[in-house]
Amino acid sequence: MPLSATAHSTATAYRVRLQDPAGHEWWADEPVSNGGGDTAPDPVQLVLSGLCACTTITVQMYAQRKGWPLSGVRVHATLNPAGDPPRGEANHIARELHLEGALDAEQRERLLQIANACPVHKLLSGSLVVDTTVHA
Repeated sequence: MPLSATAHSTATAYRVRLQDPAGHEWWADEPVSNGGGDTAPDPVQLVLSGLCACTTITVQMYAQRKGWPLSGVRVHATLNPAGDPPRGEANHIARELHLEGALDAEQRERLLQIANACPVHKLLSGSLVVDTTVHA
C-alpha cells in the first residue's frame, strides 16, 4: 500500500488537521505573522522534522544491527541557513548529525553514509514530480 497523508482545514484560520491511513493525527499551522495561531509547526518545519526523524531512525537501526555502541542520535536541520537563494537557484538544507557513544572514526563515517541514504533524504534530494487534481 502506498504511503499517504490527508490534510483537512479547520474552523481556525490556517490550522490544519493531518491524518494518515493508520489513524495517526497531527497538526500544522502558520505563525501569527502569517495570520495563523502558531499552535503547531508550519509545513516547512514538518518537512524538516521528517528529514530529522528519518535520519535518526535510519542511523539507529543500522547501528543496532551492527551492534555498535551508539547511545544517542540528535539531528538538526536548517532550511537556507545563509538566507533565501537567488531566484532560480536551489534551496539548501544544512543537516547536523550528532552521534553519541564510543564510536570509532570508521563507524562515524559509515553512519554519515547511512544518514545520507535515509528514505526522506533520498526523496528530498532526488527528482520529484507532484501531480495535482481538483475534485468538488
